[in-house]
Amino acid sequence: MLKVLSFGKTDTGLRRPNNEDIFLVRPDLGLSVLADGMGGAAAGELASRMFAETVMSVFVNGSPKSEQECLDLLQRSYELANERILTHVKANPQHNGMGCTAELMLFLNEKFAVGHVGDSRTYLYRKGQLKQLTKDHSLVQQQVDQGLITPDAARRHRLRNVILRAVGTKEVLAVDFVRGRAFAGDIFLLCSDGLTDMIDDTSISKILSLSLDIEAKSERLIDSAKSAGGHDNITVILNEIQA
Repeated sequence: MLKVLSFGKTDTGLRRPNNEDIFLVRPDLGLSVLADGMGGAAAGELASRMFAETVMSVFVNGSPKSEQECLDLLQRSYELANERILTHVKANPQHNGMGCTAELMLFLNEKFAVGHVGDSRTYLYRKGQLKQLTKDHSLVQQQVDQGLITPDAARRHRLRNVILRAVGTKEVLAVDFVRGRAFAGDIFLLCSDGLTDMIDDTSISKILSLSLDIEAKSERLIDSAKSAGGHDNITVILNEIQA
């Protein structure tokens, strides 16, 4: 049986007056939640909080018992959060444009599943190699896919924060799901774009390779993003798999 050690941390960064990110780590449920709000200070914070609260309402009866139930609960979490945010905006038009990116990860026995919407990311660090499990729902990622710009140019592009998909912005929400098997030694990283806009994958991989616990690694990731400018809120969750 595998054991999951989890740790999360968020930081306002150096330029934002408030933090629109939110995270939730529930090792007892095998659950990790990360949301990055959009739509202005008050609305962004509210959207990300509504997503996290919705997830907990869906998982109120505990962790799922099967892989299919796991996927059903992930899907339900996104659908219900999307409905709640849209309903709120209809009643509060001053919050028009409110929404959030969202990463939702669940471990069940030796398997994992990730739900993904927006440009927050989930990575897997395994045997010294870092792999991005999710693909950004962003304008610059679309241009990368079309061969119009390089991935390196996308990191510096002036439109890199234009999101094409978010929770709470459209009646029908398409959610990406990634599934796989977890192995002892794996480290899963969930992060907001406040991290990945500031430091590249090579820097992330170097920090995850250090002989530190996941709390220290999380702090190193955030400190590195702040040292690089800290333009946005920075949130990271690390899930380390142990035998």
